[in-house]
Amino acid sequence: MAVKDLSKVQEQELQFGKGRSPFQDAVREFRRNKIAVAGLIFVLIVVIMAIFAPVFTPYDYAQQNLSQSRARPMTGYNITTDYAEKYCHWYNTPLEWGCTIFFFGSDPLGRDLWSRVVYGARVSLSVALIASTVSIIIGTVYGTISGYVGGKVDDIMMRIVDFLYAIPLLPIIILMTVYFKALARQGVTTGFMGTLIVLNKATGGLLFVFIAIGALNWIGMARLARGQVLSYKQKEFVEAARALGGTHTHIIFKHLIPNVLGPLLIAESMAIPGYIFLEAALSFIGLGVDPPTPSWGAMINEGYAGFRSKPWLVLLPGSALALLTLAFNFMGDGLRDAFDTRLRGRK
Repeated sequence: MAVKDLSKVQEQELQFGKGRSPFQDAVREFRRNKIAVAGLIFVLIVVIMAIFAPVFTPYDYAQQNLSQSRARPMTGYNITTDYAEKYCHWYNTPLEWGCTIFFFGSDPLGRDLWSRVVYGARVSLSVALIASTVSIIIGTVYGTISGYVGGKVDDIMMRIVDFLYAIPLLPIIILMTVYFKALARQGVTTGFMGTLIVLNKATGGLLFVFIAIGALNWIGMARLARGQVLSYKQKEFVEAARALGGTHTHIIFKHLIPNVLGPLLIAESMAIPGYIFLEAALSFIGLGVDPPTPSWGAMINEGYAGFRSKPWLVLLPGSALALLTLAFNFMGDGLRDAFDTRLRGRK
């Protein structure tokens, strides 16, 4: 009877999840957070729409119809069959009726606002992806080396970080962007800067935005990585790797970074809304992507002067910007709560 009772207890433990791994527990906790799941679903929807933008939009973001500038939402689009056949993505499809409607209205140059909002998501998501990738790579490597080596090297590396912290981030980014654009206007085509200018034109002005935003946003990640490494480098598995003759490079990249990467990824996911807003701010003041590449910040700048009479020119890209940043915030909060065992069950 004792053996049978023991087997029943084991079955009950397995049934109620006693054998789950920490990752499975985190996924289960994340799924319980309905707001975080909703944020993740919204982000995935925006990603799919941005990747397949021609499928979800009737016209290209730069296609103009000057006879219908600042058209109201759901206004009829006066075009000929030849025009629709040449420019409309939905011609000869079940959605062909959408070729004759401005769903979100049109901007001051007669461009379809819905198409520009969808294509603008590419800019925001690209900045979020590139800036966060650059930040986590530079910050993780820099902070890990600083914390692992310690001593005077750690002091010098952290003083550099403290110095960079003292510099106002936004003015430096603005100055860098102005400098890059000034070089582009001068027509520099040779050397390293010439190559950068050519690549920047090929990406619609995004490359300089990536460089400006990613240049200094790794500082916080470096300090976080250093703190994590300081708590891990005296652990038994690191001592065992040293005893087995592991090199410093091997210990850093095979043992320390994989163990500290989880909290860093969560912290970076919560920093993504800041990158998106920063790109929108740069585009709003004319230092973001190059026209006609759509950016939600630039679209808000184009429409805010006539906000009282044409509010949709601001509300639609502004709503898209607000919803995407909120979705990333909700998702980041959910990831933090799910992977931090100290926070589980508090909400």
